[in-house]
Amino acid sequence: MGQPFEEFKFNRQILNAIADAGYTEPTPIQQKAMPPILNGQDVMGIAQTGTGKTAAYVLPLLMKLKYAQGENPRALIVSPTRELAMQIEENIKTFAVNTDLRVVVLYGGLGPKTQIEQINKGVDIIVATPGRFLDIYLAGHIVTKTLQVLVLDEADKMMDMGFMPQVNRILEVVPVKRQNLLFSATMSDKVHQLSANFLEFPTVIEVTPQATTAETVDQQLYHVPNIKTKINLLKVLLDRDDDIKKLIVFCKTRAAAEDVYKFLERKYGEEGVKVLHANKGQNTRINSINSFKNDEVKILVATDVASRGIDVSDVSHVINFDVPVVIEDYVHRIGRTGRAFNSGVAITFAIPSEEYYINKIQKLIRQTIPVHDIPEGVFIEETPYAERQEQAKEIDLQKRKEDPDFKGAFHEKKSLSQVRKFEANKAKKNPNHPSNKKATKNGGPKRSGRKR
Repeated sequence: MGQPFEEFKFNRQILNAIADAGYTEPTPIQQKAMPPILNGQDVMGIAQTGTGKTAAYVLPLLMKLKYAQGENPRALIVSPTRELAMQIEENIKTFAVNTDLRVVVLYGGLGPKTQIEQINKGVDIIVATPGRFLDIYLAGHIVTKTLQVLVLDEADKMMDMGFMPQVNRILEVVPVKRQNLLFSATMSDKVHQLSANFLEFPTVIEVTPQATTAETVDQQLYHVPNIKTKINLLKVLLDRDDDIKKLIVFCKTRAAAEDVYKFLERKYGEEGVKVLHANKGQNTRINSINSFKNDEVKILVATDVASRGIDVSDVSHVINFDVPVVIEDYVHRIGRTGRAFNSGVAITFAIPSEEYYINKIQKLIRQTIPVHDIPEGVFIEETPYAERQEQAKEIDLQKRKEDPDFKGAFHEKKSLSQVRKFEANKAKKNPNHPSNKKATKNGGPKRSGRKR
């Protein structure tokens, strides 16, 4: 039958990129949404992140635009959060790798100067959060009359976050004649109302998500203060656990995957571990997957985008070195183990700035992930100043996301107090035995010192 993606009449550049990214067949949302989008119809897709919906509109969009043209954007994708905007940009770059299409991502949290410079160089696709897009547009740096396609992603989340006025304002400044695509995880009355204003005779596509985790997976959570301690914990778990027959270590970014891979490569040699991320060429990636499948290597380090195409049945352990920011990816990741009624173990390491996502994951899977004490013998590192600042900044952003009125308490004193929990806890303990036993006795496996 050949590759099912071939049936969508994508050009060779896109088909090669799809194959390089390790995708073999379209997900249900892609099967249903791509034909009407390619036909130029307005589409409303009810699907959650993690169902492959980003590629469902990105691939037809790339096919429509084909190559770089002019200076001004021809497609605008609006996303409620910075994380999703960056995820979408990553997807576009993965699939547009063989084209000269230019993508610029716009979000708040940093100065607009660099973003404006990128737009001025010429752009085909803009991915943006609503507020930052309007700021730069109103300052006169974005020409909208060339826009042919407008995508609103996670429309329900945009409404929950109070972005409706900005979205309506964006609808006023884009051309009337254009193709519109709206994606939402739920079909609320508000989403219905928005779609009535925004879409013309849309094709409605619904895909129900699988937010259930395998019953046979033993989930474990370790709270750690920083990235170096994650590495120390990984080392001790690998040294002690003879049950680890086949392991995938998931990282959030290519850079993190590369760092973890280099650490493991020093420990196990090139023969023992392979890495999989979007920067690797297709052959390298296929070789990595095959040698993992055929039990030639025991450990595979991977990013989420790269891991989508992996289908390996007997993975005994999954370690989430980083907590995924796209929370549905947690379900995908741990679903790699415990398949076909085999039991599996999924271990997650979380630093303080990742706890926000742990809470969201627990809501999604409707389970509390059991917290384990850091084993004795794991050296708990001091958190470096720069990492402390980074964590505090991230926690501020999360609070602002939950409460738009939160003014941000990010300053030196604040970031220190965030880390003092760990320092106080450590001081209580015998430095040779940095386990959390005492904390457990004090009422649950908490990390924080009780003293204010």
